[in-house]
Amino acid sequence: MLRLPRFGVVTPSTVDEVLALLSEHGKDARLLAGGTDLVPNLKHRIEEPKLLVSLVRLSQLAGIRCLDDGSLEIGGMSKLFDIATDEAVRRQAPALAAAAACVASPQIRNMATLGGNVLLDTRCRYINQTHFWRKSLGFCLKKDGTLCHVVAGGKKCVAAASSDTVPALMTLGAKVKLVSTEGSRELAVDALYKNDGIKHVVVRPDELLVSVIVPAQAKGHRGAYEKLRDRGAIDFPELGLAVRLDVQDDCVTDVDIAVTALQARPKRVTRVADLMVGKAASGAAFKDAAERVAERAFTQCHPMPNVPGDSDYRQEMVRVLCRRALFAAAGQN
Repeated sequence: MLRLPRFGVVTPSTVDEVLALLSEHGKDARLLAGGTDLVPNLKHRIEEPKLLVSLVRLSQLAGIRCLDDGSLEIGGMSKLFDIATDEAVRRQAPALAAAAACVASPQIRNMATLGGNVLLDTRCRYINQTHFWRKSLGFCLKKDGTLCHVVAGGKKCVAAASSDTVPALMTLGAKVKLVSTEGSRELAVDALYKNDGIKHVVVRPDELLVSVIVPAQAKGHRGAYEKLRDRGAIDFPELGLAVRLDVQDDCVTDVDIAVTALQARPKRVTRVADLMVGKAASGAAFKDAAERVAERAFTQCHPMPNVPGDSDYRQEMVRVLCRRALFAAAGQN
């Protein structure tokens, strides 16, 4: 049996109370939303806070709102199940709905929140293990040790970003709203991450993610998400790829692709629009363009042996997932 460490728990009922606690306790406090990632990390002693600040009573942080400008504001405490099944999300941000739908299992999606998935800690085959297992290996750079077992002699943690929803949010141009006792700020999802497996988000310890804003998309917007995993449920991605495809009169007007489970920061595939914009969104022309985009994605994505799954196989699957996502977005499954 894996036991939890000792810590205090508080359940504030207002955002102001949460912010005051975060300001007072700083790095000694951790926010608890759905707990689907944090609780296992506590049991494995990957996280050892002195205080958990539960958000369970903050119902005002849940819910999906359609704003007057056509954008969506999704509360940080919104359940992934609700996002996956919401008609407005499925219509306006289909890649996000698809990504939320393939997180873990139905039971976990009914607990896990969007805020928790956006801020999901990086993962690695050498850190997401029991304390006993990690101790026998001499620990690692991310927690308690000085060695990287992925990159021999590495001085920087290469644990991988493993959120399914983030690549979709990147392609949608989404922003997060953060609040603290000092005020609020909005940050593009792209700017939320840095390439450091130990601390891969720029959110301060005293900040709370209250919502995610998905702007109105272009007319003819389409999207899709594809995920590589061993099992059809439970597993974190060995590779995840989101596509945004904008189409007008059967002609591609824009395309964007983002990938997760490569490194500490989710990656945008660059220079893909020039291969597809202006091409037909169906038929042989689209197939040819999709093949060239998939090849470009393959050359830019270099999986490391940091998560389960053979890294060479994962790179080969970049092509496959890219093609699948493009054809799914174009409605050519």
